[in-house]
Parts: sequence; structure tokens; C-alpha cells
Amino acid sequence: MSDDRKTPVSRYTLGQRLFLFLGSMDLAITLLLTLAVASVIGTVLQQNQPYTDYIMKFGPFWFELFESAGLYDVYSALWFLAILTLLVISTSVCVIRNTPAMLRDMWNLRTQIQEKSLRAMRHSQQWDSTYSAEKSIDSIETELSQQGFRLKRIEKEEGKTIIAAMRGGMNRLGYIFTHLAIIIICLGGLVDSNLPLKFAEWQGNIKIETRDIPVSEIPSESRLPAGNHAFRASVNIPEGRTSNVAFLGMRDGYLVQDLPFTIEVKDFRIEHYATGQPKSFETDLLIHDDDLAEPLASTIAVNHPLFYKGYAIYQASFSDGGTGLTIDIFPLSKQAGSDVVTFDTKVFENRQMHWGDKNLRLEMNAFRAFNINPDPTDEDPDNLRNFGPSISFKLRTDSGEAREFFNYMLPIPRNGREYFLSGVRNSPAEEFGYLYLPLDAESSLTAFSHLRTLLHNNELVDAAAHDMMKETLSAVDDVDEQLENSLQGSLVGLVNMFVDGGFDEVNRFVETSIPDADRDTLGSAYLSMLHEMLARIYFDDLSESLAGYDKERQLVFLQDSVDAMGSLSRYGSPVFLSLTDYDHVEASGLQIARFPGKPTVYFGCALLIAGVFLLFYLPQRRLWLLVNAQGVGVGTTIVLSGMSNRNPREFDLFFSEVADKLKQQSGNSSSV
Repeated sequence: MSDDRKTPVSRYTLGQRLFLFLGSMDLAITLLLTLAVASVIGTVLQQNQPYTDYIMKFGPFWFELFESAGLYDVYSALWFLAILTLLVISTSVCVIRNTPAMLRDMWNLRTQIQEKSLRAMRHSQQWDSTYSAEKSIDSIETELSQQGFRLKRIEKEEGKTIIAAMRGGMNRLGYIFTHLAIIIICLGGLVDSNLPLKFAEWQGNIKIETRDIPVSEIPSESRLPAGNHAFRASVNIPEGRTSNVAFLGMRDGYLVQDLPFTIEVKDFRIEHYATGQPKSFETDLLIHDDDLAEPLASTIAVNHPLFYKGYAIYQASFSDGGTGLTIDIFPLSKQAGSDVVTFDTKVFENRQMHWGDKNLRLEMNAFRAFNINPDPTDEDPDNLRNFGPSISFKLRTDSGEAREFFNYMLPIPRNGREYFLSGVRNSPAEEFGYLYLPLDAESSLTAFSHLRTLLHNNELVDAAAHDMMKETLSAVDDVDEQLENSLQGSLVGLVNMFVDGGFDEVNRFVETSIPDADRDTLGSAYLSMLHEMLARIYFDDLSESLAGYDKERQLVFLQDSVDAMGSLSRYGSPVFLSLTDYDHVEASGLQIARFPGKPTVYFGCALLIAGVFLLFYLPQRRLWLLVNAQGVGVGTTIVLSGMSNRNPREFDLFFSEVADKLKQQSGNSSSV
């Protein structure tokens, strides 16, 4: 690219100035640098992620700022496509301006050159030859032709002859090819961009869908028919299921792309490393199409896609395909009742659950067959443990607030004892807190549930409080009925507070009801009485599943149970969901792409490679020889001059070698 500086710009018309500006190197470099910066942003900032992820990462202010700038989908932003279009126009103008001159330069041997100019060149030598002018010219032309030079002889006045030679004239095609390649690659990129979708959305012909609804209910303005347009979409297909659509992520929603065929996932296979990380995964597919006599079977894996009818089907990811789950519901609160209920559900299924006055929506989110993770109870991050299968779910209130739970199926050993482990958090930004429910000798929650039932039995609590009150006041003289009732009521109240709100409720009572001066003493006394009450209730009706334990082990189980019950208020769920069985179904995550501009881009890349090769490895070299006859049969004087448009140091050596050969071939007698 070059500017035309022969004529003052002020003499050009407005249209000519605009034409020169569009074809200027300054504009082209500016556009290329802008695209480079945009590409860096598109590489550093992960593209096309759910908007909720960006909001959590950047916050509302920066999210809106980046969203308005189109940084979440840089390569499809209108400003990026506009710069790409302007670069095509600028490069096209440059090609139009400079191609005619370059083509002329490819064939022009520049015979109209003066002797003075030849002698003034940096690369110039002169020698005398004993040969006649005709013989010298013939020998020179023979040698240059053998070295691949194109020649042209011009007879001058007074017995002088100019021989113009050029090699590497195709070097000029390198400039043309590289500029054309930029245009072709950019055009291919524009063809494969979603610019048509932008215009269709701007015109109101399509509407981005943001609701989570079945495909059959998605309106026509949110569906894209099968055609020749470019797209990159994704779809998760469970094993044994089919799909004839894919989903295009668009900002905070999606569009549905119809496919001209149906994809069936026959089988999905995955291998893991010892750490639990995926090692490899592949999918057996069947393509059903009316144009096929029978379904097309193929196995795809990462970096081994299936190409069919211009569509590329990639193995991109995997997920749960709706695993069937069998779950036992253990009540944790009095409102949830006392019976263990078993029900069947599956991943991604939502249902409304009623536990007493609790009306919660159960959203089953995920299932994992095994979990090899760092032990959250161990400070050593390298201490890995296989926690076995797990489920992830949310319990959502009518107001929309939800807590996320993560429950393991198998018991977790800790300090020689077994627990059911359940993680809970209020938002994805938080770390999981863990609830440990102690298991009895039969590796079940029977003993824990039994103790919970005892604490909800008012008659048992009253009886235990009465016995403890009698023993406490047995050594006190003159005990009146009011004191007995007060002490018994306090004991029952402590148990009820503990059952309803755990240790948090008891501590709140101590802080609000006892004066500061007596808080430490009386607070410890209240906690001691509570533990004594819990122990009495526990041992008065010991669960049969604990009968095989010795006294020390029974006390340890009691302490574990009390610790678990004391934190139930923070757990936030009236029940504990225990996974007992599952029917694992996996889904293959496919990425389906169609890029009609890809052949154009490939052609542009090939043209770019050819252009770069011509530019850097085929320099244009020009030689001129002035053959001056000294007289008939006397000899000649030869002047050799040359120039090259690239690699001047390499041309120094080349020129010296050519000069030596020509001197030998032309009968050199002396060198000046």
C-alpha cells in the first residue's frame, strides 16, 4: 500500500481525497492494529458465557459497560464487523490503485536508461573485452539466459548497445496476492459471521428467547430454519435419544437452529485418569436423513468430528442425561414428620414438595458417579478421597430464594466413625459448609432419627425433665411447688429451644435473658443442664442399632448427634435427601457448526502463503549492460549495473558473481 504524493492533495476533489484515504497505508495499519487489540480481548475474556457468570465476575457496573461495548461476543460485535468491512474496502482500494503499475513493472525491462545513470548506480562495474561487440553481446545474452534472466536489446547511437535483463519479475505478484488474500480472508470471515442475524434482529425478524421452555413451545421468531447461513450451535443429547435442533447462545438467551437431519446418540463412552479427570470420551452417532438409504453410523471423539452435508459435528463435552434417582427422605424437623419416605426422580426434574408448613421446590440439578476430590476436612490439599456418587439439588422457596445442596451417597469415614456428608451454600459465590450426620452400627440414620423422634416427644421430654428436677432438688430443703415447676419448665424449654433452633437459639436465649455479670456462670450451667437432659432422653430409650456399642462409643455417638442437631438451623432444610440407587444416563455434548465461508478462507490463506513466498523468496533483480564498440575488430567496453528490491547484502555477492562470469564469457582483458 502506498500514497500517491505526485500531486498536491489540495488539488484533488473530495471524492479523490476519500479514495486516497481509503487506500492509504495509515488507515490499513490502524485497522489492523484495532483488530489485533480486539482479538486479544476476545482471547483473554472468555466469550459467549452466560450473563450471570459475567455479573458475578465483574459486578453490575462493569458488566453493563462491557456488555454495551460488545466485549462478551467480540467477533460478532457490530463495531468489529464494521472494522473488518472497512479493512476490506481499504485493501480493495489499494489493490485497484496499485495493481496496474505493478503489472506493468513486472514486464517492463526499463530499456530507456542513460549511461550516466548506469555509472551512478551503487552496483556498477566496467571492463574491456577483446571480443567484438557482436560476440560480446552474444556471450553475455547466453550467460544471462542460462541464469533465468529475461532480456531485451536496444541499439543506441554511435555503436552502443543496451541489454536490459530482469529476473524475479513475479515478485510483484507477491504484493498483489497478499493484499488479495487479506480481502478474501476478511470476506470469508464476514460470510461466516452472524452479521445477517444482527440485521434480522435489528429489523425485528428474530427474537432472542430467554425462557427455559420446551423446544416445541419456542416461537417461530426464535427459530432459524436450515439453510446456507453460518452458525455454531450446541446440543446435549442423552444416550438413546435424538435431536434435530441445536441451540445458539445469544447474549442472555438463545436461538434454536433447525437441522436438515436428525442426530441419534447410540452410546457415550468416557475414560478417566486416576485423579478422576476425564481422559478421553467418544460418541457413537446415527444420522437419520431422508436422503440416505439407511442411517449413517459414525463415532466421533475430540478432534475427530463428523462432516456431513457441509455440517461439522464435534465432540465438545458431556453431561448428565437425566439419570434416574431413588431417594430416601429423612425428616430433620418436627414439621416434616417422623416417617422416612422413598421417592423416584431424575436429574433436571423439578417438583413441588410439602413438609408441614414448608412449601419448597425441589430442583434436581446434577449427578456424579464418583468424586475424587480433596478431603474438605483435611488441611492437606493433596489428600484425595473418592467420595463415591453424589447428587446436587436446590430447595427454592416461593419467594425465589434457594439453597444449594451437595449430598454424597456413600458414608464418609472420619476419625474411625461414619457419617452422611451434605454440603450446603446460599449462593454459588460461597464455599460449601458441611453437615455430618452420624451413622449407627448398621451404617444407617436409624439411631439418629430415633433420637430426633425422642426429642420431639413432649411426654418423654416432660418425664425426663421431671426426673432431673427431682434429683436436682432432692438435697434442697423447703422446696415449694413453684420452684419445682420453674425448674422443670426451664429444662423442657431448653430442649425445645435446642430442637427448634439448635445451639444458636440457646445462645440467643442466654445472651438476651441473663445479665452480663451472671452470663458466664449461668450460661455454662444452662448448657450443662441441656446436655444432661439430652443424655437422659437418649439413654432412657436407647436405639436397638446402638445396643452393640460400649458405653464410650454410645457417648461418642450422642455427642456427634447433638453436634449435628445443633447445626440443623443453619442447614436450612427440613429433610435430608439420601441417594440409595440410580440408573446412570449420560448425555453427549455436541457442537454443530456450518461455515460456508471456510473454503474462501482456505483459498485466501493459500494465496497469502503464495504471496509471502513470492515477496520474501523471489526478489526482483535487474541488470543493465552497456556494450560500446571501440572500433571494427578492435574490442569493446562493457558497463554492468544492477539493482534489487530486496536483500541488498545478498545482492552484493550475487552481483559480484554475475560480473565475474560475464567477464569470463565476454573476453575480459582488464577491469576498472
